[in-house]
Amino acid sequence: MSHKLAISTALAATLALGVLSDAEAAERRAKKEKCYGISPAGQNDCSNLAGTHSCAGQSTVDNDPGEWRLVTKGLCKSQGGYTRKEAREIIKQLKKAK
Repeated sequence: MSHKLAISTALAATLALGVLSDAEAAERRAKKEKCYGISPAGQNDCSNLAGTHSCAGQSTVDNDPGEWRLVTKGLCKSQGGYTRKEAREIIKQLKKAK
């Protein structure tokens, strides 16, 4: 096997692994869903519904209905969580109560 062929083969294998990893990551994300109201303080996955922050780990209250975490699809309800629509309704009701 020539030196160029060996390098080309190694490069092709490396690129293929990268593509497979991206595909695998996309598949794993497809098996997840956002679950609102189950994040302990400081353990949310990203921005909140109120728009007061846009980063993970910035929640300040346990189980805030506006904060979310990614969970395996179908497990949100069993963890006491809400869909985005349900979370928005809860927040709306809390604002009315004030």
